[in-house]
Amino acid sequence: MADNNSVVGGKSLMRVINYQVILVQVLVAVFLCINFMLITTFFMKDFFYKTMRYILFAVTLLSDCWILMLSNILLICGYFQFTMQMWLCVVVYILSSLYLFVTPVTLTAMSLERYVAICMPLRHGELCTTRNTMHCILIIHCISSLPCVVLLSIFFASASITFHTQYRVCSVEMFMLYRWQSHMYSAINQFYFLIMCILIVFSYVEIIKVAKTASGENKKSTWKGLRTVILHGFQLLLCLIQLWCPFIEAAFLRIDFMSYVNVRYFNYIIFYLGPKCLSPLIYGLRDGKFFLALKYYVLCGLYKNKALDLSLNYDCVTEINEP
Repeated sequence: MADNNSVVGGKSLMRVINYQVILVQVLVAVFLCINFMLITTFFMKDFFYKTMRYILFAVTLLSDCWILMLSNILLICGYFQFTMQMWLCVVVYILSSLYLFVTPVTLTAMSLERYVAICMPLRHGELCTTRNTMHCILIIHCISSLPCVVLLSIFFASASITFHTQYRVCSVEMFMLYRWQSHMYSAINQFYFLIMCILIVFSYVEIIKVAKTASGENKKSTWKGLRTVILHGFQLLLCLIQLWCPFIEAAFLRIDFMSYVNVRYFNYIIFYLGPKCLSPLIYGLRDGKFFLALKYYVLCGLYKNKALDLSLNYDCVTEINEP
């Protein structure tokens, strides 16, 4: 890595990095606070943790929190050249790689849940039980762990024993000792991208078919579910672009270090932090039940005279079965 005291455009590289790091820390802190507030709201009413779509929403929030903290730690270590032993880097990589995939896979599952709710309403209660939701979460984590398992299996078979005791700056590139490994990792990512896109498009097309034949309140609810799937699709696209970011950054690193710095921060803000602000929008603000509960728990301490009205309104809303 270039010397931190080198001058770029009349300013030291250390100052440029520090400004960017401060911006990222502020954004990470804001998103973590929002996510923790939403997670707290989720656990305050048993209705939420007995409903499949809210449970999957909580999984995405927890996954986002993990990936925000871990990726932020790796980002700071990378730019300030903090090193760690490879065994510790392996642990960090396992967690970050797992939850990098958990969010998009869960978003795909949430889109399928909307498909079942709208296109198969009579079977929704049977298929989307709490027990099946727990099984779904287990399957999501198993599917999400496969890329990490494949890459680390090849790494452990290829790397020497002394390599694990070395101190290095932790990054995913450290586990790719040969060029074919990066090609294979890219192929796995693109395969996941293809499968999840097919499932999202399938849900979208099927919901559109129902929307065209629905009428009245059913039509309104169906189009609401369709908009949710569209937002999931956009969020999923941003999440999946994350999987290509390491290869883009590696290409810029071979060309120019400052370009690599700028591209890496751009990728982190747009493709890592960007999707994290959509989860609160989709289920924190657009969902009537969750928004009312969130508003109640956030404001009841400040506006005690409104607490009773909010509570009554919330109880009425929870009896309406929205898709």
